[in-house]
Amino acid sequence: MSTLQNRIQATFDRLKATQRKALIPFITAGDPTLDMTVPLMHALVEAGADVIELGVPFSDPMADGPTIQRASERALKNGMTLRGVLAMVAAFRQQDAVTPVVLMGYGNPIEALGWETFAARCAAVGVDGVLTVDFPPEESHVAFEYLQRYDIAPIFLIAPTTTEARIAQVARLARGYVYYVSLKGVTGSGNLDVDSIAAKMPQLRQFLNLPIGVGFGIRDAETARQVAQVSDAVVIGSRIVQEIESSAPDRLLDNVQNFVAGVRAALDRKERL
Repeated sequence: MSTLQNRIQATFDRLKATQRKALIPFITAGDPTLDMTVPLMHALVEAGADVIELGVPFSDPMADGPTIQRASERALKNGMTLRGVLAMVAAFRQQDAVTPVVLMGYGNPIEALGWETFAARCAAVGVDGVLTVDFPPEESHVAFEYLQRYDIAPIFLIAPTTTEARIAQVARLARGYVYYVSLKGVTGSGNLDVDSIAAKMPQLRQFLNLPIGVGFGIRDAETARQVAQVSDAVVIGSRIVQEIESSAPDRLLDNVQNFVAGVRAALDRKERL
């Protein structure tokens, strides 16, 4: 198994050995400025992030709610491109060779660059996984071929409405971890029903041997803690992006770090009997 995939697997193996759950924060590359993304990535790690999902901004982000849509708009206005995102990962790797980085975005920018070029560049800069929101398993054959060739983990979304046939199909292709969308709708919307997430897990685990991360709609440390009790990882995006959007420049890193550290503490808190 490759060094690249080993970063994700090693992270989940280490957490499992210590009975801890993974914290996976999401930020949009290039938001609020191009120069701030790499420092934000390091701040997330210092606050307790186990994996970083780095959003590739796109002009028509169909799965994203208003908060992340605005982040993409700001990033694109700043001149963010897919090549620029890859360069940011390379810069991050100069100081951090351990933390897995997953790119999350849409197919169009990758198609424009070319899947082989993209996968080769991901491997060169230290990307560990790719989650392409609008590439379901049925449409991922070319993408999977190149990602597999360069040892980049293809990561897929599974929704509450996903059929067992689709779950089985994802199970055959997915690597790294699987991202379970906890509610119907876009990122940052709705109120989570942790009981419904817990009820879905046995069905998912019948098919999936990979860790399952849960995201969409987790907005505070207590909800994150509850979700972590029934999953392997918690993904938080809109709430962190909201912190970025609302913070003064001189408070940005501290505010994001404090929020993520609070979530990390909640995930690690042991229940008293």
